[in-house]
Amino acid sequence: MERPGEPRRGGRGCLLDLPWEDILVPHILCHLPLQQLLSLQRVSKSFQSLIQLYLANMRCFDSSQIGPAIPRAAFVNLLKDNEVLQQLALQNCSDWLTDRELLPVIGQNHHLHQIQLKGCAQLSRHALVAISLSCPNLRRLSLAHCEWVDSLSLRSLADHCKVLEAVDLTACRQLKDEAICYLVQKCSKLKSLSLAVNANVGDVAVEEIAKCCPELEHLDLTGCLRVKNDSIRVLAEYCPKLRSLKVKHCHNVAESSLSILRSRGVELDVEPPLQRALVLLQDVVGFAPFINLQI
Repeated sequence: MERPGEPRRGGRGCLLDLPWEDILVPHILCHLPLQQLLSLQRVSKSFQSLIQLYLANMRCFDSSQIGPAIPRAAFVNLLKDNEVLQQLALQNCSDWLTDRELLPVIGQNHHLHQIQLKGCAQLSRHALVAISLSCPNLRRLSLAHCEWVDSLSLRSLADHCKVLEAVDLTACRQLKDEAICYLVQKCSKLKSLSLAVNANVGDVAVEEIAKCCPELEHLDLTGCLRVKNDSIRVLAEYCPKLRSLKVKHCHNVAESSLSILRSRGVELDVEPPLQRALVLLQDVVGFAPFINLQI
């Protein structure tokens, strides 16, 4: 039996003749869709061995590359030998993913810097604690619609993952101002933060974000009903690098505070009052009068 990368005798060279670890895995297979690579395993035992080697050495795993839904057993088998993952996206596993499947993967991959768990509602706070203990270099984390995230698990994340740059806590409704304050005090390098759809978040958290995160570029406060004008003014004062702010459905935030950011070119998801009035007028009468908005 030929060894990997050893030319075949008396025949033309083929793909498998190339060095596996030096050429095929890092420079060729990484450019092919994961679903196609998995299909290659059926070609021969040699191809099966090659793909297993690739799976053990791949740096990025995105479950959406396999299809709309990946079976539980397939997920476990695909990642059982991998200890070098850097990016992990599992939103397509949300229907069945539990701590039992996730924790072994997290526990053996200490180089992860990006994790996507959007909508994985069957996990528990132990998953976030495991991430915080195993992934000290984590930079981006999405926990959107993970209502199991609580203040204690978020504190663990803040204590151990201090180079975080982007965190999505959309609809993590257990979290209150105190937990958000602790996070930003420990993770001052944050550039992007979403606290959308959480009525517990108010001015105290937003002001602490502003004062602790001078590098902040994107903040999503959609539906944070307790946020008011005062904290938006503090945000404008302390965050000179802010590029976008979402405050739709924040009924206590008015143009008087937003105009400061608008004048700086910050992208806002609400129109100025006059523009909104014109849109409503057009909806009612079918046309809008010409008004020079630059006056």
